[in-house]
Amino acid sequence: MKDSKIYRWLLFCGIALFILTSCAPGNEKFDLDPAGFWAGLWHGFISLITFIISLFNKEVGIYEVNNSGWPYNLGFILGVMIFYGGGTKGGSKKWN
Repeated sequence: MKDSKIYRWLLFCGIALFILTSCAPGNEKFDLDPAGFWAGLWHGFISLITFIISLFNKEVGIYEVNNSGWPYNLGFILGVMIFYGGGTKGGSKKWN
């Protein structure tokens, strides 16, 4: 029983990792059409995962260099802020 739970958990983690990294920055998809707001938002969400992968693979970058400018930057910053909490958690703690 325990073994099947471990295998299901490993399968889930493998599929999630594959899905999250399939749209990572540096994809040849953005060679013809630059990355826009929604791609920036997604790249901000997966920035931690792409950072860890970029430590071991020099071809993976955190930030898409072929982007549409400020819309991509805005989406990237919003994605990072939403994923990491945006600093709102620090102000919600009551100090005694």
